[in-house]
Amino acid sequence: MLLIVDNGSVYTKNLIDFLTSKIEFESIPYNKINLSSINKYNSFILSGRRKNVQKINALNSQIVKHAIIKKKPLLGICYGAEILTLTLGGTIKKSVSPQKGNQKVAITKKNPLCKEKIDAFESHTYEISRLADSLVSIANSDSCKNEIIRYGNSNIFGTQFHPEMTLDGKNLIEKFCNLK
Repeated sequence: MLLIVDNGSVYTKNLIDFLTSKIEFESIPYNKINLSSINKYNSFILSGRRKNVQKINALNSQIVKHAIIKKKPLLGICYGAEILTLTLGGTIKKSVSPQKGNQKVAITKKNPLCKEKIDAFESHTYEISRLADSLVSIANSDSCKNEIIRYGNSNIFGTQFHPEMTLDGKNLIEKFCNLK
């Protein structure tokens, strides 16, 4: 079963609405998650967030570490990609200007989620500035060099954009949900 960690993003409802008829999942607000029960989940999606709260960061970092150790698929969306980066030793920075709206994302490395170019929806004020050594960028855009990141050759990914907001992004999410 998939666990969606609801970190308070305004777009999480779009993600839940999309997945409702596609896969069995639970969506739990970050402040209601019991870390001792995450073993029962086969995969994770970390949603975006509205505000920076230390408790959100600590919880999401623990889930990232769990997914890596247990080799479980994880998709970090926007903030989720940023916390994946921070947990593994990378850095984020405030964007030159807030990113909001549609963007073409070019896929630069072969991966199981998408090919060539995809339409993406951006909504962030921070971005990944330096990847940890264990992460690779597999997609970029004119406004962001790390649109999709991947932990080594695993099924652990992060998107700087909100895939739940476009058809191409929803296809990416569906492919993620079919990973083992």
